[in-house]
Amino acid sequence: MTGSFLWRKKLHTFLLIANNKKINLKGKCKMKKEYLLALTAFFMLSFTTVAITYAGEEAAPASIIIKTYNKDVNGDGKKEKILLKGMPYQQGHSYFQKIWSEIVIPKHPLVTLPYKAGMAPKLEFADINHDKVKDIISSSATGGSAGLYHYRINSLKDNQITNIPLPAPLNLQGQFENSYKAFINIGDTKEIIRLDLAKRKKDYIRLGLFQDNGKLNEPTELIIAPVAQYKTVKIKGKKGYGLKSYRQISGAYHADLIGVLEATWYYDNGKWNLVKTQWNER
Repeated sequence: MTGSFLWRKKLHTFLLIANNKKINLKGKCKMKKEYLLALTAFFMLSFTTVAITYAGEEAAPASIIIKTYNKDVNGDGKKEKILLKGMPYQQGHSYFQKIWSEIVIPKHPLVTLPYKAGMAPKLEFADINHDKVKDIISSSATGGSAGLYHYRINSLKDNQITNIPLPAPLNLQGQFENSYKAFINIGDTKEIIRLDLAKRKKDYIRLGLFQDNGKLNEPTELIIAPVAQYKTVKIKGKKGYGLKSYRQISGAYHADLIGVLEATWYYDNGKWNLVKTQWNER
């Protein structure tokens, strides 16, 4: 229902009431002062409502084409047209409240893949499940300060939509130890990473985490963030592509970044296999 229709409906109702009360709108002498004031206020309110309604309609965000790709994603040997689309949170805003892709396949219904809301959305194409057909990998930044991204992987071989799950996060545990030290335990591989954090001791003493003699005041865990990003990578001795995940580990607070744990994964027989891990200290 538009603002114009509502305005006319209100005016019609008002005139009916006025007629029932036998108000003579043409005769100024017979019109009571309160009715004149009420009529003036009514018109002002009605025009304001219409203006706000039209302004809201004009400000409503419209969907846009973010990028167009041409890739063979169903294995027919022909490149399909793939439109990455989004609906901005507001006109000109960099955050998209809705993101999706449309795959145009001749003589086939339009294929639509929905994604999570975010910023800087993009698509990549790589054979992740090793069926000799490129899969569709979508990503978008969550927009938070942690630098996290949303991901989704889809196969469209033979025009059948299949979701390829992301690797399960590694089972990690991290603890501070006496003498300004810490460790990270990777439960999946039984690896233990030993850390010397003596260069941060002034900050840790100030925060009350350690005493001056290096003794830990109380048991304290490291801050282990979720997987922030995935990247497609070639893996030596393997066909197709794998994924590399990046996970930040911090000390006393989130900005106290100690390092990033990388994990390389390869998809085989319907499941992800861990190839290797690598610790990069900061």
